[in-house]
Amino acid sequence: MSKAFYLTTAIDYVNALPHVGTAYEKIGADALARFKRIAGAETFFLMGVDEHSANVDRQARAQGMPPLAYCDMMSERFREVWGALGISFDRFIRTTEEAHVAAVQEVFRRIHDGGDIYRGSYRGWYCLSCEAFLKDADLVGGNCPSHGRRPEWIEEENYFFALSRYGEPLRRHIEENPGFIRPEIRRNEILRFLDEGLSDISVSRAGAGWGIRCPFDESQAVYVWFDALINYLSGAGFPGDPAALERRWPADVHIIGKDITRFHCLIWPAMLMAARLPLPRAVWGHGFVHLGGEKMSKTSGTAVDPVEIARRYGADSLRYFLLREVPFDRDGEFTMEKFRRRYAADLANDLGNLCQRTLVLVRNHLGGVLPAPGGEAADADGALRGALAAAAEASARDMEGMRFSAALERIWAAVGSCNRYVDEAAPWRLRKDRARAGRLAAVMYHLCESLRILSILIHPFMPATASAVRAQLGLPAAFPPGCLAEAAEFGLLPDGAPIGEVKPLFPKTD
Repeated sequence: MSKAFYLTTAIDYVNALPHVGTAYEKIGADALARFKRIAGAETFFLMGVDEHSANVDRQARAQGMPPLAYCDMMSERFREVWGALGISFDRFIRTTEEAHVAAVQEVFRRIHDGGDIYRGSYRGWYCLSCEAFLKDADLVGGNCPSHGRRPEWIEEENYFFALSRYGEPLRRHIEENPGFIRPEIRRNEILRFLDEGLSDISVSRAGAGWGIRCPFDESQAVYVWFDALINYLSGAGFPGDPAALERRWPADVHIIGKDITRFHCLIWPAMLMAARLPLPRAVWGHGFVHLGGEKMSKTSGTAVDPVEIARRYGADSLRYFLLREVPFDRDGEFTMEKFRRRYAADLANDLGNLCQRTLVLVRNHLGGVLPAPGGEAADADGALRGALAAAAEASARDMEGMRFSAALERIWAAVGSCNRYVDEAAPWRLRKDRARAGRLAAVMYHLCESLRILSILIHPFMPATASAVRAQLGLPAAFPPGCLAEAAEFGLLPDGAPIGEVKPLFPKTD
């Protein structure tokens, strides 16, 4: 049985709807999933929501709703947001699902039976917003470094996971598998953290009413992070569907924010080791999208609604901007000024104008049908074909390395080559000279074929735009598995076929 390419994102608390910073992660993961599909890989893309947070419980009660009813409502709203942004997940998991509850209790039981979960007393800091236990060394001026608030001091009887036993096994795994933690800056951070030594961690909360009960102690609820991490297993079929699990696990990559790498690169693999389960192949910790120099956060008021931008400018415009402007291994800044500049220059002018002026010429001067290959050749034709082939090959390598910004830069270099080709060939002048009809046909064929290839290359980033380009070319709008190979071939357009309706891909906005 061949293994599917399995990728995941972090699951999100449902106490607040996603902002642009949250969307950045999901859009990046979606671009990778779409790329893998058109590259011919069976792909399974998991994302979802984390519903057992104490913050979720408080938010539900503040609205006068039972927690589960609140989660039902918010889960549906999350799905609507991701649908508006074109996120093509294969499975949307909720941590209140019975299958997930069973998975959490099974993992907890396995680790306990192996001697790595024990009962003890916890005394220390707990950040309610992070849902995380903090050491004195983690605090900045006595406050949580992520939320700028003083954490709560708690003392209670809990169950503990013997994380300290796994420091050396984790180090060996990281050193023997250089690609396990990416990019390299995150790997180095985790190795430095291991140098400080690991402490056992609390994995339950006493008396918490909202959460999954410990399988052998109803008085305790499983700690929300222990619960949440297991979604990657339960979403893949553990423990009830071993055939699905075998096809998907281990995950090929967990895509997460850099602020939760410790959970994913230390606690999660140690949990899997203790449960005698295979580790994921890679964890990718992306950077943050900032607004005014600060990480986006609804709590601090530094957040932008992605659905509002998608409603005004189209989801693909936001998808393009985030993945072009913010390399996936570092932080970047979102401003509406930068966004509008990219929209006008890169999208409306470069790509949108290329598509429209090409197909308007086909409609008005070639009878509205795709030209046949051949005609009067020129050196510029070969140069254009070479530029497209180079973009297809190089951008595919970049996509495999999750260098989305670099891939788009290469694709836009090809868009620029196409626009220069138009300007230099000047088909609007060729159409006036009947003796140059063969040259006009050759130029227009090369431009239409270029649009076909570009539609494939931009599909992972801008799926709706890619389908619109194909529809205007008169081609099927769908992108079947394995169609990336067609971007490496020049000459696949069905000549003589009618084109579709020609309209702007990126209309001017106020």
